[in-house]
Amino acid sequence: MSLADISGPACPACVAGPLAAERGRPAAAADEIQLAVPGVHCAACISTIERGLMRRDGVADARVNLTLRRVRVRHHGRETPESLTEALKGLGYEAMPLDMIALSATEADRASRDLLMRLGVAFFAMMNVMLLSVAVWSGAEDATRDVFHWVSAAIALPTVAFAGQPFFRSAWASLRAGRLGMDVPISLALILACGMSLSETAMSGEHAYFDAAVMLTFFLLGGRYLDHRTRAVARSAAQELAALEVRRALRLAGAGTETVAVADLRPGDRVRVLPGARMPVDGTVEDGASELDRSLLTGESLPARIAAGGAVSAGEVNLTGALTVRVTAAGRDSSLARMADLVAVAESARSRYASLADRAARAYAPLVHTLAAAALVGWFWVTGELRTALNIASAVLIITCPCALGLAVPAVVTAASGRLFRRGLLIKDGTALERLAEVDTVVFDKTGTLTLGTPRPVNLDELPEGALPVAAALAAGSAHPLARAVATAAEERGVVPALLTGVKEVAGHGVDGLFDGVPVRLGRADWVGASAGARTSTWLRIGTSAPVEIAFADRPRPGAADLVQRLTETRRSVMLLSGDVAPAVRDFADSLGLADWRAGLRPEEKAAIVEALVAEGRRVLMVGDGLNDTAALAAATVSISPASALDAARVASDIVLLGEGLAPVGEALGLARVARRRILENFWISGAYNVVAIPLALMGVVTPLIAAAAMSLSSITVTLNALRLRP
Repeated sequence: MSLADISGPACPACVAGPLAAERGRPAAAADEIQLAVPGVHCAACISTIERGLMRRDGVADARVNLTLRRVRVRHHGRETPESLTEALKGLGYEAMPLDMIALSATEADRASRDLLMRLGVAFFAMMNVMLLSVAVWSGAEDATRDVFHWVSAAIALPTVAFAGQPFFRSAWASLRAGRLGMDVPISLALILACGMSLSETAMSGEHAYFDAAVMLTFFLLGGRYLDHRTRAVARSAAQELAALEVRRALRLAGAGTETVAVADLRPGDRVRVLPGARMPVDGTVEDGASELDRSLLTGESLPARIAAGGAVSAGEVNLTGALTVRVTAAGRDSSLARMADLVAVAESARSRYASLADRAARAYAPLVHTLAAAALVGWFWVTGELRTALNIASAVLIITCPCALGLAVPAVVTAASGRLFRRGLLIKDGTALERLAEVDTVVFDKTGTLTLGTPRPVNLDELPEGALPVAAALAAGSAHPLARAVATAAEERGVVPALLTGVKEVAGHGVDGLFDGVPVRLGRADWVGASAGARTSTWLRIGTSAPVEIAFADRPRPGAADLVQRLTETRRSVMLLSGDVAPAVRDFADSLGLADWRAGLRPEEKAAIVEALVAEGRRVLMVGDGLNDTAALAAATVSISPASALDAARVASDIVLLGEGLAPVGEALGLARVARRRILENFWISGAYNVVAIPLALMGVVTPLIAAAAMSLSSITVTLNALRLRP
């Protein structure tokens, strides 16, 4: 089945389910369960959950959405939420039905505040324990040294127990599931450092390593917090699409109307949609005429004229006239709901991208445990002293603690994000820069992306004398986008609107009234007696005078032409996908020197094109702003939306363009490659550090305290290297 084989009304997502199924993705089905999994935080978690669930006989497919922290499971009728919750618990992850949690940023904000609070506690304790350690290093002996050690223990042990809980909980969950995650060696290092220090203190030993334990906790929490902040900003686009849905509608009942929940509407019901209201359902117009703003769904900049027999879709805005609509689909069956499903599927696919840090970490934890165990067994076999063997094993665990590895990516992302923010770009996703560095194909939407999305009159100076005040007065009586543009332009010029009487809007046609007893009209060409031209226009007629054309043009965003030229010069493929009409798209593409363009596309068609490019192995950057771009934004390798975009488009994207100009997009592509080099350099620094430090630790040359200092030095080096990105 192809897109051309699908027939139906102007429902922008009515074929989302079939298309998703054709592409090998799960369409919505009755035998589907979604569970919230708050503990998911990396690619290893995704792999563990999906593989673990797919091993169950009744599971047909399992997909984890990292941004939403949820898992979608399709099954053969043999699973229940309870059985899947138990299965996930066995894998080491707490799970719960979706209706038991708030699908909002509240949980992410709470987790962020929790990490920041623990980081502050660790910093305060580290400073105090370091002061006490300086006294010991300065020569304190016997009873004085023991007192300092006990005071350090009183500060450090509660601090590590409290501040280290994120690592301890994660490590315990990993061990219960029979796997080794990054937090297992971290937790072992903290526990051994505290345990050995407490043992040394109890036996009046010379060395205690409470400062090392607290220092480890602080640096590790710093890396975890930076990583969490980059992920927490990215709320789900599917959630934002759901926010667009109208919750209540006016249903016709007998001789009047009643307000009902949209979820209670059924096919065949009749609803009343007033001017200015958003369409609550998919349906067919039975009575009335109006114009619909479909720009959020199709990207077409001009309103569409609608009359009896025309098809409407949920999410469209009724502009001028009241409509009676017979419902064909509502609630979860509407076009917006299908769009949300399509976007959620695309987000799930993209969330499978593993960051460089996640990939490097997969082999790290087993290596660390193997080395520490070898040190413990080997030294105990050589010396016969468990205390010495434990000391050396602790030093190995501390010196190989993945702090530098944990900071390698967040430190670079934070530095690069700060630089791009000052240039007008907000990075929302931790892996966005890594993906942006690989881009070889850039796909643009037109209206609101390469253009400002606000048509403006271009020939007002050519109007006859006295025509503009009349046009401004008529335009003030309409909600039509072109009328608003005329009114705004006249106001900017200081034009005082003429005094009119009897002003009224004729749905689907325009506005008319009387000016000094003379009839005046502003609206469609055929309504005022003119012949429509090829360009976007509205027409003004005063009395029996010939109609006057007011032409409009949508201005390109500043820097659009330069950006296209720069992308072409760097041998990246550039494509323009638009829901607007072909003549407008062709003319605009020609003005920018863009040869590859396509017009009249529905949302699912845009997504299909982007997915096909990705399937070919292309690394696609999608830049778009409308609801019709949301699925394509989610399907692309990486995506950018202007700050003026619809909320759903902004949250579906990885990067938000804060200003009007497009120049920062080109800079981001260049900086992303530099950032990727810095990340790789940090991995080399971390690797070189381990090549030198691990043999020394295995030979027993370094103590846990020296190991902690070396580990901190590697973390500081990684951070300083990341800061080289700053201007």
